[in-house]
Amino acid sequence: MIIAFELALTCYFISTILGVLELVRGTKATSRGMMVFAVSGFTLHTLAILLRFIYGGHMPVANLHEAASLFAWSVVIIFFIIEIKYRVGLLGAFILPLAFILMLSSSILPREINPLSPVLRSSWLWIHTLLAFTGDAAFAVACGIGVMYLIQEHFVKAKKLGGLFHRLPSLRVLDEVNYRLITIGFPLLTLAIITGAVWAEGVWGTFWRWDPKEVWSLITWFFYALIIHLRITAGWHGKRSAIMSVAGFIAVLFTFFGVSILLKSIHEFK
Repeated sequence: MIIAFELALTCYFISTILGVLELVRGTKATSRGMMVFAVSGFTLHTLAILLRFIYGGHMPVANLHEAASLFAWSVVIIFFIIEIKYRVGLLGAFILPLAFILMLSSSILPREINPLSPVLRSSWLWIHTLLAFTGDAAFAVACGIGVMYLIQEHFVKAKKLGGLFHRLPSLRVLDEVNYRLITIGFPLLTLAIITGAVWAEGVWGTFWRWDPKEVWSLITWFFYALIIHLRITAGWHGKRSAIMSVAGFIAVLFTFFGVSILLKSIHEFK
């Protein structure tokens, strides 16, 4: 289990290095190598999560180490889906470093296999958690796409139409994929909040307790709802949408890590 995790971390690290080289001076070898190590890392990562599930006897989200690892795993899945469907050039160079950072943060956190608290021993854990993690992963990849858009737009405005400009996708493609990811992540986040509320009502007798995690999840929901609303009604797209996508993911990260570390919450990871 530990070996599989460490090997996965190593593969993600190598894929990240190759991703950086791909940005500086991409070749078929660096591109192929990046994907090979990403797939290898994901396979080993999946094995590590399955082994932890078998040894622990429950979904591995009982502590921040497990949660960060599962978050990274979800991000890589969404990356693979977008890569296969849209073939967004250089996407791995922006997303795989994020997956590596999440895995690295997971690796330095306590790794004990903790028993689930009585509150978490429910079938709702699988439903609520998978919805939340998949939605957050979609927002993570949207953030990467947003960063790519801002870089490409800078090249266009500065009229620096050099090597990297030609290897990045067009602004239109980046804008469309960014919005598509947000429209995927938003309903998943909505369902995660709804299932969490239903679960809370069954446990505590109330749908909402104004817990910090709940509040920040709602703030994040409103932020992405605003992005979609402004896109439809005010025609906000392009640079504005890209900036808001990056800002939205910062809110996601604070909800995920910041609340658990800085604030007292009934949802905090042990």
